[in-house]
Amino acid sequence: MKISIIVPVKGFNQRLDECIKHCLKLDYPDYEIIVLPDSSMKVPHDGVRIIPTGVKGPSMKRNLGIKEANGEIIAFLDDDTFPSQDWLKKAVKNFEDEDVVAVGGPAVTPENDGLGEKASGNIYSSVLGGGAYRYRYIPKKRRLVDDFPSCNFVVRKSILKEIGGFKTNFWPGEDTALCLEITKKLDKKIIYDPEVLIYHHRRPLFILHLRQVSNYARHRGYFAKKFPQTSLRFSYFVPSLFVIALIAGGALSLLSPIIKSIYIAIIAIYLLVILLSSLNKQTRLIPLIFPGMILTHLCYGIWFLRGLFSRKLREE
Repeated sequence: MKISIIVPVKGFNQRLDECIKHCLKLDYPDYEIIVLPDSSMKVPHDGVRIIPTGVKGPSMKRNLGIKEANGEIIAFLDDDTFPSQDWLKKAVKNFEDEDVVAVGGPAVTPENDGLGEKASGNIYSSVLGGGAYRYRYIPKKRRLVDDFPSCNFVVRKSILKEIGGFKTNFWPGEDTALCLEITKKLDKKIIYDPEVLIYHHRRPLFILHLRQVSNYARHRGYFAKKFPQTSLRFSYFVPSLFVIALIAGGALSLLSPIIKSIYIAIIAIYLLVILLSSLNKQTRLIPLIFPGMILTHLCYGIWFLRGLFSRKLREE
């Protein structure tokens, strides 16, 4: 079963080079690597197909890659990721079940990343950060899913053709619409397999991490209206409810000393829980994770509400 690996990118960079190097070492007999930059470029590796696309968003680049792909299976990566050596071998096993049309796996923070990147990865993979979706960042139990990031997504080409590929240019969030088509319209299965593992470089704390969080949150808030089947879920609203409670509690605490005492006690408990969640074997990460977790909650909560009340979001 031939597999086509598709990597959308603006242009050549160090992390794309790392991604290609690991792709070339994959333990799988029949695959091709397709890289889709804005303009023509050279890579210092043989066996890589370069298809210039012009200035387009990731969704459009992936659609062009699908058309050019020779494989029966399409494997999507981002340029800031790289696969484990048996990534494709583990993914293909899931397609022995004909009802399984797509497979995703965890995108783990690399061990050689810097402190800021590791702290970001720790937040995403923690119970208080990733919550019910932390399996996207660390290996967890195999399961059915109905929404999964495209940075590590392996799909039957026939299914992508049937649904017409990526139909939106939202970024991030293009994968939400695709998964919705697969699971709700076609009634097919997407499997999360913890062994289909890649490594994903994180945005370092604080500015780049929070910028990414705000982008995720704004789109998820908007998707709660646009794609309610998979985005109108209580877990996505929790940070916003926290922000609202924080503001309302602060206002109410001005009315009564008793309310003020209760409010301060609740805040103290929250900070203690965050501190305990921030404890890490690498003690140097704790001063980053503790404030980073709090800011992540606040940032997500605020920007989710902005997305929820937005009339329209710009597509890339």
